[in-house]
Amino acid sequence: MSGTEPATVLVVDDERDVADAYAAQLSDEFIVSTAYSGKEALEKVDASVDVVLLDRRMPGISGDEVLEKIRQRELNCRVAMVTAVDPDFDIIDMPFDDYIIKPVSRDDLLETINQLLTTAEYESTLRRYYALTAKHATLLANKPESELAQSEEFQTLESEMHDLRSELDETLLSFDDSDFEAAFRDLSTGSE
Repeated sequence: MSGTEPATVLVVDDERDVADAYAAQLSDEFIVSTAYSGKEALEKVDASVDVVLLDRRMPGISGDEVLEKIRQRELNCRVAMVTAVDPDFDIIDMPFDDYIIKPVSRDDLLETINQLLTTAEYESTLRRYYALTAKHATLLANKPESELAQSEEFQTLESEMHDLRSELDETLLSFDDSDFEAAFRDLSTGSE
């Protein structure tokens, strides 16, 4: 997702009326497409999708299976299970980012998508910050202070690090526990 283009949301539900209703409610804010089965969802989900709203109970390929395949493909999208299935302990090992029980209002959908996009942006910013700090530490360990003080590139690096750190701190203030879990799930998965 770029900063100027709306996020892309894939709504997956075998009940066409439900999927179409969610899509209609979200189309003013996002680029929305729908899939009416797990098979169709797997055909449509690709790197351009930012958020998937995924029903669990569908004939053929279930939402749980779709979720697993999305994660196996290592697609960088957020997945919210939007379902009438009451959660049980099986959700502990499921790699989704949010779990919402139907019925769901437009406000619920918007809030969920916006939270997922915020955590995705946080993760991306954190990765950029980490890369800059690694470069910074390498230069500190291998260059004399006098050379570092005279380097415009090093000063720019430090300025970028400061700006990213401020952005990360500001975003952290808006997080709740589920945002932290979503933000750091992919970081730990990406490092394995």
